[in-house]
Amino acid sequence: MKAVIIGSSGATGKALVNTLLLAEEFTEIVLLLRRISFDEHPKLKQVIVDFNKLNDFDQFIHGDIAISCLGTTLKDAGSKEAQWKVDHDLNLQFAALAKKNKISTFLLLSAVNANPKSKIFYNRMKGSLEQDVKALDFDKLIILQPGGLIRPNSDRLGEKVGIGALRIFNTIGLFRNYEALPVTHVAQAMKRSIKDYTEKVNILHVVDIKRLANPAIIA
Repeated sequence: MKAVIIGSSGATGKALVNTLLLAEEFTEIVLLLRRISFDEHPKLKQVIVDFNKLNDFDQFIHGDIAISCLGTTLKDAGSKEAQWKVDHDLNLQFAALAKKNKISTFLLLSAVNANPKSKIFYNRMKGSLEQDVKALDFDKLIILQPGGLIRPNSDRLGEKVGIGALRIFNTIGLFRNYEALPVTHVAQAMKRSIKDYTEKVNILHVVDIKRLANPAIIA
């Protein structure tokens, strides 16, 4: 199986690439990147891309499955408009190119509470992306909606505080839909979802991600 991935330099993307490199069913993994981010590997092809001209790299977006882990923060983007351009527009452009090139399966890393009608900007942005990717009509679409993400060696203070608070609430049965999961677990769930989910549109929530990440544990 050949996978084409965008957003592989982020924490979840890196975890996913490392997971797929160990999977026998994946024979070729193409990464679209701003810079080389991984050691050389026989399965791996790293393509340096100008994301302002993504259409010019159309020839690299061919395979069995296209996967997006692409996303940024409002702080890093600098404005809501800039964040929308990355999280929505660039993701949708990648998905549209994958569809044009007859990639049958698309896997999208989204977020809990994604809703195109939400009054909350982030939720509305993610929901609008989901809605627009669904409209492309892939043979199979898999959307993961994790809550918080536990990134290794994260230096984001707000993230650390938020995850700490979530863990306390989760222990007493509250906010389970927002439960923070390690990016390695999310990556494992992404890989397994490709085989385990066969409907045309598949939406995976936290409970589904936990089950896929560790089938021996009932989430």
